[in-house]
Amino acid sequence: MGKQAELRLWASAGLLGLGLTLMSGPALATHSWNGYHWARKANPFTLTLGDNVSAAWDSFLRQASTDWSSSSVLDTVVRAGTVEPKRCRPTSGMVQVCNASYGRNGWLGIAQIWISGSHITQGTAKLNDSYFTLATYNKPEWRALVMCQEIAHTFGLDHQDENHANTNLGSCMDYTSKPLGPPPNDHPNSHDYDELAIIYQHLDSNSTIAPSLVASAAPADDWGRAIRFTREGKGRVFVKDLGPNRQVVTFVTWAPE
Repeated sequence: MGKQAELRLWASAGLLGLGLTLMSGPALATHSWNGYHWARKANPFTLTLGDNVSAAWDSFLRQASTDWSSSSVLDTVVRAGTVEPKRCRPTSGMVQVCNASYGRNGWLGIAQIWISGSHITQGTAKLNDSYFTLATYNKPEWRALVMCQEIAHTFGLDHQDENHANTNLGSCMDYTSKPLGPPPNDHPNSHDYDELAIIYQHLDSNSTIAPSLVASAAPADDWGRAIRFTREGKGRVFVKDLGPNRQVVTFVTWAPE
């Protein structure tokens, strides 16, 4: 390659890099999960959260609903749930939120989303009282963090950071062993709202948001294969294939070791 051609190539690469930097903005630190999203024809859209939680969790569900409804692209509304909490069967077009004693299995909460193509069709969030009755986790900050995070996974959000020992980011989408921080990790932060705006910036020709009164499928107790791992080597995201272009994605929030 001649010297002039080489200079032109470097100049073009520099301009391209600058252009990508200017265009990308907040998308540079993306924490969406693979672009999965609820199909809808307009923003903001309203997603129903089914309340299958006990009195100990009700205020945290309402707070998480209020927090995430501050997004410019989505609102959430809490309605009476229609499923048995121990099983927490999914319901088409909405998210069922449940708590029960699911066992000393290491996880504080899990969220599951059913995917058709790239669209979320239903979701569940489960809070594990086998740990939240223990003194370590039976605290408002832990309940708020896990509730906020599990619900957000059903929107298509991933974590911002996965190191329990890092300084808190002030987001419930940040792993921590000290939810009170400072700063506290019990609410979303501005980057979470920015990421939701990125995920939902385009509209769809159809909608997968149509709350049903009847549970539509058995819960996915078999999480499938682990595809993402914690720093300690535990699977934190699992995928189970259900057929052509259909999957269940499970997000696991493990108790800090």
